[in-house]
Amino acid sequence: MLKFKLLLWALARILKKASKTNPACIEYIAGKDLIFQIQTQSGSGRNYTVKDGKIKSSAGLTTDPTFTLTFKDAAAGLSILTAKDKNAFMAGIQSKDLVIGGDFSEVMWFQGLTKFLKPKKKK
Repeated sequence: MLKFKLLLWALARILKKASKTNPACIEYIAGKDLIFQIQTQSGSGRNYTVKDGKIKSSAGLTTDPTFTLTFKDAAAGLSILTAKDKNAFMAGIQSKDLVIGGDFSEVMWFQGLTKFLKPKKKK
């Protein structure tokens, strides 16, 4: 559980930094206004707000997110979110280890946002 919470916190830090320093990320989030949360079925999680070209995050859940990613438990969340396999997300949905709620088109947008989590390759 602690590793999952740490991962969600680190995700927030990395996205905040990318939203300030990565021109492609800045462009990607421009004009976006949404709240999403990543949580476990037991209700532990974190919410993220994308608004006015900024990404903010806080521990805990919000009442009206645009979408939610709900994992069966912290171990499933950690496994799927850190998987190298691009199909882990879909496999998680099929196995019911991951349930998506809310606006699915915004989940697809989030999938695009995750490319800014990877470190830039040195040229």
